[in-house]
Amino acid sequence: MQNDDICMDVFSRLPIETLLGLKRVCKRWHGILSDRSFVQGLLQRPEPLVGFFFQERYQWAGEDIRTISFIPARMEDTQPIKQTIFSFLPEDVVVLGSCNGLVCCRSVFPSPSPSIIVCNPSNKQWTRLQGARPDKESSYGLAFNPSQSDTNFKVVRVSQARTDMDDDDSYLSFEIYSSQAGAGAWKKSKEVCQCNDNLVKNKGVFAGGKLQWLTDKDRILSFDIENELSWLISSPFPTSHFTAIPEMCIGESSGGRLHYIMISEEGLHVWALEDCYDSNWSLVHTASLEALEEENSQLLRNTRERVSERVSVDSMPWMDPLAFKDGLLLMRVSTKMMLYCIETKKMKELCNVSELGRNCIFGPLVIPYSPSLAPLMT
Repeated sequence: MQNDDICMDVFSRLPIETLLGLKRVCKRWHGILSDRSFVQGLLQRPEPLVGFFFQERYQWAGEDIRTISFIPARMEDTQPIKQTIFSFLPEDVVVLGSCNGLVCCRSVFPSPSPSIIVCNPSNKQWTRLQGARPDKESSYGLAFNPSQSDTNFKVVRVSQARTDMDDDDSYLSFEIYSSQAGAGAWKKSKEVCQCNDNLVKNKGVFAGGKLQWLTDKDRILSFDIENELSWLISSPFPTSHFTAIPEMCIGESSGGRLHYIMISEEGLHVWALEDCYDSNWSLVHTASLEALEEENSQLLRNTRERVSERVSVDSMPWMDPLAFKDGLLLMRVSTKMMLYCIETKKMKELCNVSELGRNCIFGPLVIPYSPSLAPLMT
């Protein structure tokens, strides 16, 4: 076996974060780790979650907050919050979504010439999507499947409009950008989804080859990118069942299954989607509030009482699930950011919300991130 082959064999067993450091050791290692065939091999393996991008939003103002915090997701130890992850980009951005190591962003508003950027924070490569003309009202989703291609990705923009017949009815339309089709390759899809729901939290989760958006009406919008078909998936449990108002988010796990997470007065429940066409869910994890408190007695007190107090949407939830990936749930509990592992039922405090900014409670953008060495053509 040649020396380079030995290095490749060893490197292929190491995590992406370690490889990024090794690229700076010498030119030879940098060349090996930048080799297209080696990178393509790495892209075939699933990469673990390393953290969450967290961006505040003003509750009422129309301007964007420029700071993006990175919260490391480690159950073993605590690492400091980072706020310079996107300093390599040519402008300040708002994070819209992440998929298999790539991140989709837009210019902060106000901006004289707003655009959409897709980047890879690991190798600091980026590309600007021409003809995007982003706005704050639309929702976006990023789809990147490294098992099919190491460079091609798609961005889907979802826009809502009122029908001509009735101002109370609205529909969703879709536009698709394909990097494979070249610059300015936005295509208006013929697909239309009749829907009055608003899209909320964790916009554009890519799972099972489809993009999913959580809505505020016990449903999930699903969009099949290849076939350009959309439909609404019923949530596994109606929120009207509860006295107190529950909180939900959606996420993806290894294997590509969509997960639905709910925290209510009856506890923490996690469902996995078995059939997206029949809205068939299976309950994969459940824990009562008393069990959570007993298992994590140093972090939780009077949990049921505090969760049950939220009977109005105008009040702030005491426990709020923000993002989920690969069995790890990021949630805000009062003024603490907590990481919960559904396998061990253990909870860990990651930081205080004060470290993230003064507006971090009001509907923040929270995006899970797993690194990759996927190249981007700038």
